[in-house]
Amino acid sequence: MKVGFVSLGCPKNLVDSEVMMGQLTARGHSLTSRPEEADVIVVNTCSFIDPAKKESVDTILEMAEHKRTGNARRLIVAGCLVERYRGDIRKDLPEVDAMVGTNELDRIVALCEGETGGVANPFEPYLYHDLTPRVQATPKHFAYIKIAEGCDHPCTFCVIPQYRGGFRSRRFESVVAEATRMFENGVREINLIGQDTTCFGEDFSLKDGLANLLARLAQIETPQEKWVRFLYAYPNKVTQKLLDTIAEHPALVKYIDMPLQHASAGVLKRMKRGSSGDIFLKLIERIRRTIPGVAIRTGMIVGFPGEGDREFEELCQFVEAAKLDRLGVFTYSDEDISESYRLDGKVDNRTKYNRKRKLLSIQRRISRARNRSQLGADVTVLVEGRSQETDLLWEARMTTQAPEIDGVVLINDFEGNPPAPGQIRRLRITEAHDYDLVGTLLDGGYDPLPAANPFPILGMVSKARAYEVSNLS
Repeated sequence: MKVGFVSLGCPKNLVDSEVMMGQLTARGHSLTSRPEEADVIVVNTCSFIDPAKKESVDTILEMAEHKRTGNARRLIVAGCLVERYRGDIRKDLPEVDAMVGTNELDRIVALCEGETGGVANPFEPYLYHDLTPRVQATPKHFAYIKIAEGCDHPCTFCVIPQYRGGFRSRRFESVVAEATRMFENGVREINLIGQDTTCFGEDFSLKDGLANLLARLAQIETPQEKWVRFLYAYPNKVTQKLLDTIAEHPALVKYIDMPLQHASAGVLKRMKRGSSGDIFLKLIERIRRTIPGVAIRTGMIVGFPGEGDREFEELCQFVEAAKLDRLGVFTYSDEDISESYRLDGKVDNRTKYNRKRKLLSIQRRISRARNRSQLGADVTVLVEGRSQETDLLWEARMTTQAPEIDGVVLINDFEGNPPAPGQIRRLRITEAHDYDLVGTLLDGGYDPLPAANPFPILGMVSKARAYEVSNLS
């Protein structure tokens, strides 16, 4: 049986798709990147914000056409949309033959093979481990490892805990074993992900769990240079031990992804996150003092209920003062199952849009200045492949640029060895733009990796994710 996958949303969702694909291939089924050839199509959905929900439904309907025009006999919907709209999908989308919730990944084989049974226990929390079959859907040179699932934070705007359940960590040695195997298979960069990676190990009473895990991963012996990155740090969980660990090990990239969400103490209180812009500025100063050259990325929500002109001005002043390396700006999405849905002080859509544009314009100036300060510098980059815009250019990333969410370095010339995907090379920056850089590869470089991943996936970056990425610098 041939199965095709479309994976929408965040990297955490992508790992779920990789686990489901792994289970299918372990059972002897094959994967295809051509939906018209697939016997079964699986759409792993996202429903975090309205554009993601719309993209999920549009993709389901698009893939349903292959039941009429192609080989597809079954259409299966997985992921967060199922957790929230299972009844509506069953009623309004008769094209869908089966559904898989976020805690039901083990059912994917049976459902693809035609089982029509009811829902498995949806309250039994699921978390894969190093022995779980998994197919890597990213390019061969970088991968994601989910180190935890669920979340215990009470943020009023977030519905993820309702989909994913309470926080739970993977076992320490399970993560190390999976990372070791990935490096042995040629992965150059591992990105650790979870709803909140900085809580890793707390449910096992493990002190400094993330810091100790990072130190252990940095010590894995590899024949070539490796990068280890973690994403989604909760600000009040960023300890001095964690910062010292990042500073100590060269393999740990100097990059902190720390969603702050806002800078007004009043808005943060309504979000049930606490803190304030002044406290955040002190934390950012401590991060930069401990880790020279660190890049700090954050996300901000504009238009949260109760955000007046004064609160928005506080946010703008914070962004001006913090001079962050990367910033994502998102308009508040009023989800009817979130706690914030019941808050007063709603902000109209036009105001949200205008505030988003203003905040992005502030960050654009900061990003342009930061990029210009790097002109003439020699930096280390990981070569991604040819540019999607033109075959005349190649794309690469510095350690300060996370895959799929930050800007890139465009390669317009090289000395000596031509570039190849997966090489870690030295590059001289020759041009600086608002978000991207341009440079010349210097001589040298590692042996190239295979240019293509042998395991296909129909769609890896959805329009919903592209909507999110377009807001980032």
